[in-house]
Amino acid sequence: MLGSGVYGLIGQAAGVVGNAVWLAFLVALVAALLTALSYASLGSRYPHAGGAAYVVQRAFRTPGLSFVVGLAVACASLLSVATQSRVFAANLGELVGAPSQASLIAFGFILALTGVVLRGIREAVWVNVLCTLIEAGGLLLVIGFGARYWGAVDYLEVPPAAAGDPSLAILAMQGAVLTFFAYIGFEDSINVAEECRDPQRTIPLGLIGAMLLSALLYVAVAVTAVSVVPWRDLAQAPGPLTAVMARAAPWLPTVIFTGITLFAVANTALVNYVTASRLLYGMARQGLVSERLGAVHDTRRTPHVAIWVILLVLTPLSLLGGVAQLAAATVLLLLAVFAVVNGALIVLKLRSSEQPGRFEVSLLVPVAGALACSGLVIIRSATGDWTALALAAAILAGIIAAFLVLRPKGGGETAP
Repeated sequence: MLGSGVYGLIGQAAGVVGNAVWLAFLVALVAALLTALSYASLGSRYPHAGGAAYVVQRAFRTPGLSFVVGLAVACASLLSVATQSRVFAANLGELVGAPSQASLIAFGFILALTGVVLRGIREAVWVNVLCTLIEAGGLLLVIGFGARYWGAVDYLEVPPAAAGDPSLAILAMQGAVLTFFAYIGFEDSINVAEECRDPQRTIPLGLIGAMLLSALLYVAVAVTAVSVVPWRDLAQAPGPLTAVMARAAPWLPTVIFTGITLFAVANTALVNYVTASRLLYGMARQGLVSERLGAVHDTRRTPHVAIWVILLVLTPLSLLGGVAQLAAATVLLLLAVFAVVNGALIVLKLRSSEQPGRFEVSLLVPVAGALACSGLVIIRSATGDWTALALAAAILAGIIAAFLVLRPKGGGETAP
């Protein structure tokens, strides 16, 4: 969750909610936490690779729906990695004075990620931990240097165009559609459950703990950002938190925060790469994609065929610009997936033959989670910008077409 999202989202969200951006993070937390609790319960029940595709197949026993859900998550992960590769290349290119070599840097970045993921899950996790500590340190720097500005503004001030709205809650919900992206990442944990020790206990603890800690940092950063930089300026800044640090600590070299941003971007890309490879591996074991994608390396114990296939897909994506809109559309795809996964938990909890896990939630949690995710999709679609919705629909149509062509049987390992 502590990836590149919060480093770039603050400005965009401030343009929608003004100084109340902190409230948008809290509203998004509620929506995300409901689904995170569902994922924690599912991880406790079924610690299997395949994540959403596995639990949807187990609940609904419909290969078509499982295929669509699994590939929707995979597409979201791949587009995120491709987008992060371009962001990494642009930042590093500026840092070393070689902006014209962005495509070459992006390709090198993808190759480096592939090497880490091929090496093993332990190595990938250690790189993830290192990046997380560095990017969390960057957020703490923002809070530490900017805390003296707290209380300098009205934290409920909103853009003039929305000031006449009778409900601040509606505006906060619109901002929450943006800030929700900063919490995306909790769904990745279930994909590596098979590679965790005691996943029935550690997956719920780690997932919920990470969610709450992230929310605490996000709200503090949001309050700090609008306190230091006026929200209008923040919305226009290409690097919002860099602008905050430039004003709160002008003596600090900008190269330091640029470097922290590189680690944040790399972390997000790495986690999405691992997620995509484990998802394809799990879907192969279910018979939803080619069984070759389920092959595991004899010594490294990684799904090496799936990893190489992902590299082949990522290479052209990383060399093409303009993937940002596609990445934005994946948020809508993920929200739709989360609604289906919450529905799957409802079905599984009501099925008497299913054994409960070590972490159970009330039936109201997945019901509320499904409604919250569906509501965010509706609110996002009602903003008048149909680009993201059209792109998400196109990706979904492509996935359905792939299913109709491949006609996988699926469901081989999910029968209760």
